[in-house]
Amino acid sequence: METIDLMMKIPTGFRIVAIVLLAVLAHFTVQGLKRLTRWMLTLKLGTETSTAESFPRRYPKVATVTTILVSALTFVIYFMAIGLILREFKVSLTAYLASASVIGLAVGFGLQGLVQDIVIGLTLIFSDALNIEDVVELSGQIGKVENIGLRFTTLVNLHGQKIYVPNRNITMISRFRRGAIRGYVDIQLPDEIEEKMATETVKSIATGLYNQQKSIILEKPEFFGVKEAKGGNWRYLRVKFRLWPGQSAIIETTFKQRVIDFMKKLYPNYADWMITIAYRVE
Repeated sequence: METIDLMMKIPTGFRIVAIVLLAVLAHFTVQGLKRLTRWMLTLKLGTETSTAESFPRRYPKVATVTTILVSALTFVIYFMAIGLILREFKVSLTAYLASASVIGLAVGFGLQGLVQDIVIGLTLIFSDALNIEDVVELSGQIGKVENIGLRFTTLVNLHGQKIYVPNRNITMISRFRRGAIRGYVDIQLPDEIEEKMATETVKSIATGLYNQQKSIILEKPEFFGVKEAKGGNWRYLRVKFRLWPGQSAIIETTFKQRVIDFMKKLYPNYADWMITIAYRVE
């Protein structure tokens, strides 16, 4: 209080400069906190590039709590900065805090959605329902969790778009194991089709599709070779894809059709049902 009273005795010109500096300091403090958080969330842990693990992946709860703490600190810093600036205009801090309390009550009764956002946001974090970098489906939107704030949960979809979902709209959470779905494609090989040629061509088609659609096909396809069907007298070639959730159509249409077109050149009677696609966990 003595510091504030001292500032009141400073000439008006200097006080205006002090107000501007205070506002700038508050703004840059908030930006610094946000930059520090972003740096932490992109930090890679480990000496080997191929095995390096992101900080949120290794410490998901710490990263998640940090985001909401930064959100709360942002509010506190701006709130206090506004109070100090109003103090320079001879507005009592006691009156400012009292009015904030009254406004808070009004918000509680009149804008219940805001209160719901805050309560649900805290619940999501401390109930371990969501963590930073989880790939989830919320309110019909699929994306990677970038931030859990007091009002919004931010997702980033496969196009890089940021989606802000109000916490009160989160009624169901679908978490994808390891951030993807796995599609297994079994390609039946009639006796008329040579195994080596079929395998090399299917590999070429799958790898080409991966190089073309890396945002959807998250890793290079995995090939399990030609297998004999148990209890049957036919062969099949199995390929595994790791896909962004909700994007299985690229396998069911593009990949499947390209393989069928190739197979029909070798075996005209090749049919669609000879290729089956299943989705399962590893």
